[in-house]
Amino acid sequence: MTTYSAVRTTGIYCRPGCGAKPLAENVRTFELPAAAEAAGYRACLRCRPYRVAGTVADDAPELVCRAVQLIIAGVLDESGEAALGARLGLSARHLRRMFHEHLGVTPDQFARSRRAHFARRLLDDSELGIADIAFAAGFGSLRQFNRAMREVFRASPRELRDRRRRTDRLVADGGLVLRLPYTPPYDWDAMSAFLAEHAIPGVESVEDGIYRRTIALDGDPGLLEIGPGGSDHLLLRAHLPYWEGVIHVVDRAARLVGLDAEPVLAKTLLSGDPVIGPLIADRPGVRVPGAWGPFEAAVQAVVRDQLPRDAAYDVLHKLVEVHGMPVPGLGHSLTHAFPGPQVLTEAELIGPLAQEVAAGNIVLDGGEDAEALIVSLEAVPGVSIEAAHHVALRLGARDAWPFDDDAERLRPWRSLAAVHRMLSDS
Repeated sequence: MTTYSAVRTTGIYCRPGCGAKPLAENVRTFELPAAAEAAGYRACLRCRPYRVAGTVADDAPELVCRAVQLIIAGVLDESGEAALGARLGLSARHLRRMFHEHLGVTPDQFARSRRAHFARRLLDDSELGIADIAFAAGFGSLRQFNRAMREVFRASPRELRDRRRRTDRLVADGGLVLRLPYTPPYDWDAMSAFLAEHAIPGVESVEDGIYRRTIALDGDPGLLEIGPGGSDHLLLRAHLPYWEGVIHVVDRAARLVGLDAEPVLAKTLLSGDPVIGPLIADRPGVRVPGAWGPFEAAVQAVVRDQLPRDAAYDVLHKLVEVHGMPVPGLGHSLTHAFPGPQVLTEAELIGPLAQEVAAGNIVLDGGEDAEALIVSLEAVPGVSIEAAHHVALRLGARDAWPFDDDAERLRPWRSLAAVHRMLSDS
């Protein structure tokens, strides 16, 4: 878990490894940049802490983690803390109290900080115009954007762009290229192998260490490519129909490859297990992968659970070809965007699941309590408890176990243990 040091005498916060050497008695520690900013500190110009991964500690309450997932998905873009609390079944006041206690910020402050930091990265790395960056980062207006950047960085967007370093700009021959930061260790080879094993034909592919997939934004097709970038980041290349709300595309891509959480405590507690411990020692950079499309991850889990591997591949391929949106000319065996639940309600094997999702009886947005989600999925005809756990794992549950044997000793971190087991079995 990355922590940030804030110096009372200068009003600046820094990331680990910064060359600044303040007196220890003048230093406060924060787990998130947003918390340091809420306390009145501004980002160091030397180490630029907005460029590193600022993940929520893995020992934070699951309810807070679910709220963070919903914020990252954009719940607060068009609604307030009351709506977020209602989605989680608690009052806005109680939600703010939990955020203050565990993160040091309110939900609104957390969301604003994420938008501002993402915008700052776009100002550094891309050639997008100021107005495009404002809306790409999820701000509702240029005025709101300018005000937030001055509050967080003490400078206007134009001034911040003028300060960028020559090595910041990512040159691309097509699409928008961005860094996906992480705190080492991170094992891209293992994560890309997991994604390759669970790829949906026609929608996802992994070739030469590059993960590619089709996406659809409001009915328009796009393409994402993720691959190695450096010692502390992956590179995302996005080919999109428009730039508005790109922050959510990037956040979903980061969650897909497991960059939304650092399993520090989980690794520590699992390392003593005689079975999982050696796997963690061999691959300490393994994370729990998420899903770009929760519904497609659910379909894939159900089909793979019911059929042998080759037969499951054929069924998924046919589902995509018959019901998916064609996206021609991409190459890399990518041909379609995955269909939504509304068009799969009569499909073989996964029709009942699609009906429940289409009707809103099952919500796959990561905001549901993991145990409740598993129970609701298992109640659907054709969905086994193993498949339900696999879906929960891909949606961010920290304690899912998609196998039929007992693993009580691994609680409450069975998801990370399960990923290690899947990688070792493949």
